[in-house]
Amino acid sequence: MDRSQNFSDPSEDKDDKNGSTSRNINLGPSGNPHAKPTDFDFLKVIGKGSFGKVLLAKRKLDGKYYAIKVLQKRVILNRREQKHIMAERNVLLKNMKHPFLVGLHYSFQTTDKLYFVLDFVNGGELFFHLQKEQTFPEPRAKFYIAEMASALGYLHSLNIVYRDLKPENILLDSEGHIVLTDFGLCKEGISQAETTSTFCGTPEYLAPEVLRKQPYDNTVDWWCLGSVLYEMLFGLPPFYSRDTHEMYDNILHKPLMMRPGASNTAWSLLQALLEKDGTHRLGSRDDFNDIKAHYFFSEINWVDLEQRKVPPPFTPNVNSPHDITNFDPEFTGETVTNSVICDQTALMNMVWAAVCQEIFIFT
Repeated sequence: MDRSQNFSDPSEDKDDKNGSTSRNINLGPSGNPHAKPTDFDFLKVIGKGSFGKVLLAKRKLDGKYYAIKVLQKRVILNRREQKHIMAERNVLLKNMKHPFLVGLHYSFQTTDKLYFVLDFVNGGELFFHLQKEQTFPEPRAKFYIAEMASALGYLHSLNIVYRDLKPENILLDSEGHIVLTDFGLCKEGISQAETTSTFCGTPEYLAPEVLRKQPYDNTVDWWCLGSVLYEMLFGLPPFYSRDTHEMYDNILHKPLMMRPGASNTAWSLLQALLEKDGTHRLGSRDDFNDIKAHYFFSEINWVDLEQRKVPPPFTPNVNSPHDITNFDPEFTGETVTNSVICDQTALMNMVWAAVCQEIFIFT
């Protein structure tokens, strides 16, 4: 399966009073006004998305390695995504307290770019390993799903719905533990008693209520968890089709068909998570506590798991703190220069840089 792309509805960025979009990007408490791109040696491209790229960087001051997300302000502004970017920043600031979420150290900005200085996690994307191995043994899949569930449960406890769980957004650290990344589609202020209705996500993993454009709550994350578990066990998402319209119809109407190769308890969990009616889905009553109580996880000591005391079933081949062998050559083969300091469009259009200075707040 090719890399799946997410999409979002910019309507969440509209001002509530008059429908206009805020033209300010304020980095708030994460902002470091003294930081600048020349503080770092940018070494390799290790990922990319809708608004920019993620690069491996070495801080000159102390030689520490970071993953720096470089975002194009011009693209953010044109797509009216300011609030999504700031929601991502808000979530990243809270992530440092959880072992399975990537953390933000600080952020800074130049005339045309935003820079998020993140933990460098170099065990590779789950997508990368799944592509190589096609499927995972059930015990390995169980370990990953348990750590993902813990991370999602933490976000839900902060009234944050993640909305984009997929193998491309799940990293392994050098020891083999899960680290969730990319919080661009997170929605804050969503408790179990509250809903949102924005049509966003990645097609293969959309819950039925999102497709129906119905109000939904954080149980969409448990649907995604079931989809990722299914993919780890069988190699593809549960309702996958190359024809997107057929895939959407499958998600809405096709029953989940049992397949050989998984235990009865795994199937029980899959059926409970991939329940098309979100009000009856596992997690709809008591959120993460429902997940923990399922007998698929009966052997999991959740306290030990969240203290990283449970040994990972697989250790990535990582030879150094800056090893990038577990990243896709599609990314690492790209040149770094234009991604970091000079934007070719900006070089050809100096007027745009002047406009940016007027419309963005620097903190």
